[in-house]
Formats: sequence, C-alpha cells, structure tokens
Amino acid sequence: MAGKLKLAALACVAILPSGLARVGLRLFFGYKIGKNVRIGFSIIDADECVIGDNVSIGHLNIFTGIGKLSIGEHSRIGVLNIVRGGDEVNIGRYCEILRLNEINSIPEPDAVNETDPRFILGDGSMIAASHKIDFTDKVEFGKRVILGGRNSSIWTHNRQSTEPVSIGDFSYIGSEIRIAPGGTIPAKCIVGIGSVITKAFEVENQLIAGVPAREVKELGEEGKFLTGRKTRNDLPDDI
Repeated sequence: MAGKLKLAALACVAILPSGLARVGLRLFFGYKIGKNVRIGFSIIDADECVIGDNVSIGHLNIFTGIGKLSIGEHSRIGVLNIVRGGDEVNIGRYCEILRLNEINSIPEPDAVNETDPRFILGDGSMIAASHKIDFTDKVEFGKRVILGGRNSSIWTHNRQSTEPVSIGDFSYIGSEIRIAPGGTIPAKCIVGIGSVITKAFEVENQLIAGVPAREVKELGEEGKFLTGRKTRNDLPDDI
C-alpha cells in the first residue's frame, strides 16, 4: 500500500508546472535536483534520485521501482519512455533517450546465478526510438554510443540464468539488432541492421553484421568518421 500511495503522490506532483514539480520532488521525496531542470508530465519513482543541471525530461515518461536513479547534466529524455526496476539506473552527462523506449529489469528473477541489475548509459550516448533493453543483469554503454534507428532489443536473461551485456565507447548500433545475454561489442564498432549478437567480440574498429553476427571487416575512413563524430553539437571536448 505504501508503494501505491507514493505513486499516487508522485502522479499528483507530475501534473504541476515544472517549477512546482521540482520543489515537490525535493521537499516531499528528498530528490536532489540541479539548476534549470525542466520536468514535463512524468512520474519519477526511485528510492534515491539525483538530477544534474540543465536536464530536460519530457511528457509521459515513467521511471518506477528504481533503487538509485541519476541523470547527468545537460541530458535530455524525450517522451513516452518507460524505465522500470533495477538497483541502479545511471544516465550520464549529455545523454539523449528519445521516445517509446522500454528499459526494464525483472524483479526477483528466477536465476541460478547472482544478478547485477544496473543500467549504465555513458556520457554523450544516445538511444533513439522504440528499443527494448532488459537489464535484469548489468547493461553498460560506454561513452558516445549510439543505439540508433528503431526496434532493437538487448536481453540479459533466459529462464534460469543471466549474463551482462556491454557496448564499448563510440560504437554505433543500427536498427532491429538483437543482443543475447553475454553479448559484447568492443569500442569503435558498427553493428549492421538486423544483426544478431550471440557472443563477446574482442576486436575494435570492426563492422559486425549477420545472423549470427561476425566480424565482416575493419572499418575504413567512412566508418571511423561515423563512430568518431560527436553525438551532439554541444558535446564538450572531454566526452
């Protein structure tokens, strides 16, 4: 019942104008919220919450059942995203999560191994639209990773066990990708449309593609330009 009452109170705060919502979240829930933060009609439910300066959170987002939520400065959350469960959700500085994404951790999974339910989105990384990410075990994106296009999915669990997933710095993941538990993408790689990642790759600067995916070739100058390009025009040089 206490959880339902908290959600009801958070929903009441969510309908307030952004300035009043910030005051309510600080005063009644102990959230730490920086300067110039804009919060639309969205529910933010976490045991602990830290939001950095100049963050923008759009309308109809739901953050719920999260142990520790942190959103770094200048990050932007679009609309209609769901982030649910887990011990920790850490969204870095200058990140973007656009719309209609589902980022979910199964509570109390029936797993034979220890799980690490954390989602970490590195500084300057971007998630586009309509992707599904399961972080029943740890999912970590490095800095300036792009999960582009639509309808990709990342899974860390099967029926009885989990394995983490990691994507290295500067990598670009295309549309309709599937990453199985234990999948690893090294830094500065491009994963082609429709690929299925079933293992841990190790070599950087590769085009990875296929079903199941394999290393197709080393990236040329065009590919290196794509992975090296800044994800946002306002991205600081230290990211």
